[in-house]
Amino acid sequence: MSLKAGIVGLPNVGKSTLFNAITNSHVEAANYPFATINPNDGVVPVKDKRLDFLSSIFNPKRKIYTTVEFYDIAGLVKGASKGEGLGNKFLSHIRECDIIVHLVRCFDSKDVIHVEDSVDPIRDIEIINLELILADLETCCNRIGKVENKARVSKDKEAIFEMNILSKVKDALEKGISIRKLNFADDEKKYVQKTMNFLTAKPVIYVANVSDSDYSDINNCKYYLDVKNFADKENSDCVYISCEIEYEISQLKEEEKAEYFNMLGIEESGLNTLISKTYSLLNLSTFFTVGEDECRAWTFVNGMTAPQCAGIIHSDFQKGFIRAEVYSYEDFVVYKSEAALKNAGKIRIEGKDYLAKDGDIFFFRFNV
Repeated sequence: MSLKAGIVGLPNVGKSTLFNAITNSHVEAANYPFATINPNDGVVPVKDKRLDFLSSIFNPKRKIYTTVEFYDIAGLVKGASKGEGLGNKFLSHIRECDIIVHLVRCFDSKDVIHVEDSVDPIRDIEIINLELILADLETCCNRIGKVENKARVSKDKEAIFEMNILSKVKDALEKGISIRKLNFADDEKKYVQKTMNFLTAKPVIYVANVSDSDYSDINNCKYYLDVKNFADKENSDCVYISCEIEYEISQLKEEEKAEYFNMLGIEESGLNTLISKTYSLLNLSTFFTVGEDECRAWTFVNGMTAPQCAGIIHSDFQKGFIRAEVYSYEDFVVYKSEAALKNAGKIRIEGKDYLAKDGDIFFFRFNV
């Protein structure tokens, strides 16, 4: 299953530089608004040390990481919901994403212009959030216009159900409240997320783009602390990175990266933290399939059954599911071979009701 993350923010906050670092590509990163005219996208492997270890034992012909697809979406400005700047065209690109990566400028620089003529992270966040809210309000009102009479006059049950949700959504948006902050019943939540595809219903991660000097002394960076406090108040995640540093890291060879991390006093890149946060926020986990031909990581939604996970590999696996042979990554680290796991009774036979766990290693039996 694919995961799509959209990088949004005001112009010139570092989106294209971050995208270059993420994908190790070279899209234009110019010092003027709207340098990104079309949403660049890139598929990024999610490095997983567990898969590296499994591959070191099985020595497969192929090692395949799971992936995240990132979209570099052009900068939004005040009035985007009304067509200002490049407007609704780019709001529609955000609708295609599962999660919003909201990049915020948290550094001063005379060399990089700011569309609002000053650096103020909270103001910048509120500009973007307001434009998304206004866009959702327009979508909501348009939908109400189509179902209101059906609910009121015809007493259609589905229309009444929909109107109850839309009324709650409209009331919140008019108060400047994002939809993700509202509480819904399970059936209402499914409708909001899948049917209307509201922008402010999507989970968001705030990413503070800090200066190189603040990166190693983050607790004294006022801009970052302001963003973190804002995110904490709305129960959103916040990470800090230096887009410039991340881009430099992306250009290094693997053996050089560890040395660079030591020099910076960090254990891993901010991008790895960002990717792990996206997984957590979307309630995702990873299972593995292993063998001499291929060792591979697969993304699944927590709560999926063994047959549903089999279906991620191929629909026939789910249709003809018989059973799953499964063992945990943690057990494999201890025993280091399937033969030893079998002798220790650590390989289990699970049926259709088994709920997959993060780190499970599967071999699916099926018949179509």
